[in-house]
Amino acid sequence: MRILQIIDSLEAGGAERMAVNYANALANEMAFSGLVISRKEGPLLNQLNSNVSYLFLNKKSVIDIQSVMKLRKFVIQNTVEIIHAHSTSFFLAFLLKLTYPTVKLIWHDHYGDSEFLSKRPSLALKFVLPFFNGIIAVNQNLKNWAEQKLHFKNVVYLPNFPSDENNASEQTILQGIQGKRIVSLANLRVQKNHFLLLEVAKKIKISHPEWTFHLVGKDFEDEYSKQIKSLILDFNLEDIVFVHGSRNDIKNILEQSTIGILTSQSEGLPVALLEYGLYEKPVVVTNVGEIPLVIQDGINGFSVETNSGQLFYDSLVKLIENDSLRLHFGKELQKTIEKKYSKKTVLHQYSNWIALSI
Repeated sequence: MRILQIIDSLEAGGAERMAVNYANALANEMAFSGLVISRKEGPLLNQLNSNVSYLFLNKKSVIDIQSVMKLRKFVIQNTVEIIHAHSTSFFLAFLLKLTYPTVKLIWHDHYGDSEFLSKRPSLALKFVLPFFNGIIAVNQNLKNWAEQKLHFKNVVYLPNFPSDENNASEQTILQGIQGKRIVSLANLRVQKNHFLLLEVAKKIKISHPEWTFHLVGKDFEDEYSKQIKSLILDFNLEDIVFVHGSRNDIKNILEQSTIGILTSQSEGLPVALLEYGLYEKPVVVTNVGEIPLVIQDGINGFSVETNSGQLFYDSLVKLIENDSLRLHFGKELQKTIEKKYSKKTVLHQYSNWIALSI
């Protein structure tokens, strides 16, 4: 098979990382694997393997005919059979289909606010999805939504998978003491609920002041970002909470970290959680989206309600104060990831689904 991934940008978000992960993984499995970026390149470009065919369109508007024709030419030259469109790039895939009807389309739904699907717009999707051959949903809620709301029949749930690729040139150095660092891999977005993180950090500073928090993820420099940074100052946390922005060297960062956390109020299946497990990090997370399918509370991590700052703090303290528990959780989570969410497992499901139904 010859498959092309399409994504809007290469910023360090979950959907973007999965587009790169698929392109890299399929390059070793299939005759052709490519990646097209429609609007904006970014730091994840450094993670792309050399055997992946790459094209940047530099699309300027929603309907950019020049970009569509450039994409069409690339597809024909590489005899692409299947377009795997991630997130909002579904519309570009639809425009391509109008100009090149023989290509088959897959839409990969990475929608992060899966706790609030009743508010999700669907008009554009209902218009273009009849041209698609299949939908991949990153959690069961999204699968149900596509079947019930969009009335689409060929929908498959495929979990995200982590990558151990390490092509990053940068080497981030985390402040704080080795063995006493807590990392949050999450873009500065409202759904990630960094307010809960800061609430917990304020208590940790009193009880365990030598521990530091490291916020790694894209900073959109918007109102939410301003509120986070303002609270860091208001709570006098500037000596223990560090905002690092988007980073490529996730493996390097996790090797310097001791505990991984996620304070999200809504999720699909966060790639960050899978990466925590890949590198044997014990975790405290909120039980939203597909997280409860990964984390068994008290067995391979701690999972708490989104509105329970005290329980999150108590769980984090248990890990801080118990080296053997951290080691145990880390190993158990890694086993879970290797068994259910490994690249090999997901790609096998992906290939079978395409062969049977696309």
